[in-house]
Amino acid sequence: MFTKINSDKSEKEILAPAYAGRVMAEPIPKNRLPDEPMEPRTAYNLIHDELMLDGSSRLNLATFVTTWMEPEAEQLMASCFDKNMIDKDEYPQTAEIERRCVNMILDLFNAPGQGIGVSTIGSSEAVMLSGLALKWKWRERMKARKRPTDRPNIVMGTNVQVVWEKFCRYWDVEPRYIPMEHGRYVITPEEVVRAVNENTIAVMAILGTTYSGEFEPVEEIHEALMKLNAKTGWEIPMHVDAASGGFVAPFIYPDLKWDFQLPLVKSINVSGHKYGLVYPGVGWAVWRDRSEVPENLVFHVDYLGGDMPTFTLNFSRPGNQIVGQYYNFLRLGRKGYTRIMETLHGTATYLSGQIGNMGPFELLSDGSALPVFTFRLKTEKRYSVYDLSAKLREYGWQVPAYTMPANADDVAVLRVVVREGFSRDMADMLLDDVQRTVDFFESSPNYGGKECGTHFRH
Repeated sequence: MFTKINSDKSEKEILAPAYAGRVMAEPIPKNRLPDEPMEPRTAYNLIHDELMLDGSSRLNLATFVTTWMEPEAEQLMASCFDKNMIDKDEYPQTAEIERRCVNMILDLFNAPGQGIGVSTIGSSEAVMLSGLALKWKWRERMKARKRPTDRPNIVMGTNVQVVWEKFCRYWDVEPRYIPMEHGRYVITPEEVVRAVNENTIAVMAILGTTYSGEFEPVEEIHEALMKLNAKTGWEIPMHVDAASGGFVAPFIYPDLKWDFQLPLVKSINVSGHKYGLVYPGVGWAVWRDRSEVPENLVFHVDYLGGDMPTFTLNFSRPGNQIVGQYYNFLRLGRKGYTRIMETLHGTATYLSGQIGNMGPFELLSDGSALPVFTFRLKTEKRYSVYDLSAKLREYGWQVPAYTMPANADDVAVLRVVVREGFSRDMADMLLDDVQRTVDFFESSPNYGGKECGTHFRH
């Protein structure tokens, strides 16, 4: 005996296969709003199917941003999509969690006690805020000395991320670039001293360059600046771009001096969505002391009947990434972060060692700083690193190929970024595919750089 199923849906709706409906059988508008609505599941299937054409984020060895988090973190973050971080009076506990994260980062970076900080969309916003504070502090110093304030500059290497170029252009600061050289892809104390003058708002050093993953010699640059300031009477400070290395160095190299232990380091930016292990959308800017952020840059809003100072370029943004960062801090602690970074470090150095032992390759960096390494072809071949990158895409891997900065831009490299979620087993699969790719080109005597099509230049 059969029981009739009660349903609000018509028989036509119940019997319609997912991909046999009219919407699925005809092209949909792609540059204008469709005339009629569609079922939620239909809209989902249409978009989901398009997104399958994207590469797998887990196999994307180009990006530094996090591509895997624990399910519990995802659940917490999903519950906060609707919370606007700017509305601190409506969401006081999310604001409190942000404050706790800032204090934890200040403690991690050895702030002397009166430090302050803000959350940002990423290190790009954090760089803008840090640069603005440095420029305004320099202007205060110059006015006090009755010196001109119309020609500020910042000293940094040509290996900087493009956001620093944006800062200089947007806020009218002269970039004084220190060029790279073959075999040297970081700045040095000697070049810094030659580049600065009284109009230098700061020297910017990178803790983990995107080109090679190396740490710049922050402590050595600091000591050189201390001597120069004492000799000249200047007060040139330092900023550390720790976007990639800020959540690596404290756990892998706890004795390395690069942070607020060095008195000239006035501000630091760090990306929570890189080795802070949070999905894209969160960065942090922190200052060693409240006095390093000029009061004129801070806006004050009413917060539960009290004063809430804000220093930000963005306004509305969700609170979910802040919650994700706090989850990681509580969940992992220092021991958990240390274990993860040691594991990533071990995977990166294992991979680089294996690739370095392959016949055609030479390492430029080995993953001993950040879990990131770069390598190039030892000698000129019929094929290039761009061909290798394109061929590896056929196996699903996204391994970027690009040239090094100016003065060394005749050096073309491949780079591998090892992140949480990239296991030793995946590393072995990558090695197999790299070897398979090399074998393909080496066994193609007539190959002239045309078979793989697209070359990737950055």
